[in-house]
Amino acid sequence: MIGRRTDTRSSARYLPLGYDAIAKPRQQRAGEGASGRTPSQRRIFLALTIFVACFTLVGARLVGLAIVGNSMESTIIAAGPTQIHRPDVVDRNGEVMATDIATASLFADGRYVIDPVETAQQLVSVLPDLDAADVARKLASGKAFIWLKRDLTPKQQYAVHYLGLPGLDFRNEKRRVYPNGKTGSNVLGMVDLDNRGTAGIERYMDRELARRDEFDLPRFDRGTTVMLSLDLHVQHALRDELEKAMREFSALGAAGVIMDVHTGEVVAMTSLPDFDPNDPMSSPDETRFNRATLGVYEMGSVFKAVTLAAALDSGKVDLNGSFDATKPLKVARFTIHDFHAENRWLSVPEVFIHSSNIGTAKIALQLGGEEHRAYLGRFGLLTRPDIELPEAGAPLLPARWGELATITTSYGHGIAVTPLQVVSAVSTIVNGGFKVKPTFLRHNEPRLGERVVSTETSNVMRGLLRMVVAEGTGKKADVPGFPVMGKTGTAEKPENGRYARNKLITSFISAFPANDPRYAMIVMFDEPKATKDTYGYATAGWNAAPVTARVVSRVAPLLGIRPAPKALPEGLREAKLVSFETMTGGQ
Repeated sequence: MIGRRTDTRSSARYLPLGYDAIAKPRQQRAGEGASGRTPSQRRIFLALTIFVACFTLVGARLVGLAIVGNSMESTIIAAGPTQIHRPDVVDRNGEVMATDIATASLFADGRYVIDPVETAQQLVSVLPDLDAADVARKLASGKAFIWLKRDLTPKQQYAVHYLGLPGLDFRNEKRRVYPNGKTGSNVLGMVDLDNRGTAGIERYMDRELARRDEFDLPRFDRGTTVMLSLDLHVQHALRDELEKAMREFSALGAAGVIMDVHTGEVVAMTSLPDFDPNDPMSSPDETRFNRATLGVYEMGSVFKAVTLAAALDSGKVDLNGSFDATKPLKVARFTIHDFHAENRWLSVPEVFIHSSNIGTAKIALQLGGEEHRAYLGRFGLLTRPDIELPEAGAPLLPARWGELATITTSYGHGIAVTPLQVVSAVSTIVNGGFKVKPTFLRHNEPRLGERVVSTETSNVMRGLLRMVVAEGTGKKADVPGFPVMGKTGTAEKPENGRYARNKLITSFISAFPANDPRYAMIVMFDEPKATKDTYGYATAGWNAAPVTARVVSRVAPLLGIRPAPKALPEGLREAKLVSFETMTGGQ
């Protein structure tokens, strides 16, 4: 063929392109592997492969963590409503009584827990109050959100974080703290784990905040400090004295309220036994019962102050009148006795000073049942008190208000009210006759309501209340330098349809200083016992009255009251308060 060489030694040069690679592979060079790469090339390729694989794994892990993180965050959000921010609560002087602090709570996402048993055991090693078996069971459920422990301390949070266990995380929360412990707990109330108020002022704030959000009310918002009417120092003194007396007289419980007679502000209130709002569930249920505002009791002879004020104000009973107390009063199948029977005619002041049931019953009958009941209503003793605290007890009233009900309610039996209602009524009696609305929030101006009794009646009642302390059943309530006016009250507790003679409610209502009353107070004990020092008596004159003196001696200086000389109020300076026997020559 033209132009074609036939030399077989060189014919391979003219074979088609690629023939060596496909039809006849060439001979391997010395040192080449099966892949045709040198050892150095293979090492480079292997290194690149490992690098790419590692990069891919790291990237996948980062994506996974992002997904898990978002999942955990979604889990937190789905776990429940975000905690609300609560306003600080301070006393009338600005001292903190309740505030929020930042805290962390531990939860788990069971989907990412590798070994529930091992995780539980490690958690218990740093949180010993947890139960390992219970935690392991919860973790094994695989649920997306599992609460493990709320309100961790910073030290506990660090210890858990240091464990580095997968599937665990923290939720930032608010924790309510009460720096003064039990002091004022029944006023403050408490919050639940979600920082929502469940009692007391805490619940009131939630209610008001909800109303503000709904109706755009300017009362206060979540950033406002709520100032109470309480004085923390007075509160501590009242609680301290009642707690000591409760132990002294082995009483089941005690209550006390101190109120500004012109504004209705409660400057101190105690209900015992009480609880620590920082850990309310550690105390028995009874400690969360507010005896001062929710408990209703037959208060006994303290009601005689209201009955006599009503009778004098009506004009149907005169201060210089008198009543036959020579023998018990029989009504239907009941017989009314006097505890300290004088067995003689008593002037109106003597009826009150000697706490005569017979005389008071006759005063109420002379006033008339309907009018007596109307006065009780104007004093605020027949309806539930309108206060900020949700724990407000409704009074228990007679089913039928006939003659017997008029008699028994006149001296505080057959009607049950709260101690707060009684101290409010006393404030009305001594402040010039104006009704006051009790409040637990600070107000800087008088908040006097409608007139209930005249100024003259108020002045006369001040004098009579002072004479009870100076000459009557309340002698042990007097305090040198801080003259006290008041009235004792001892009532038998109803039990199984009858009155238990050995189970008493004792109380003492008071106002001080007697020459210009600024504060009213009630001290009450539930089933106090007689002691050697009381000579076997368990009545109010032997327990509630002396405790009143102790409280007044401590709180009067704190309230800015200066010592004053003893003096009767103007209403009795001209009154004839001699006994009926003296007036009649003993006839």
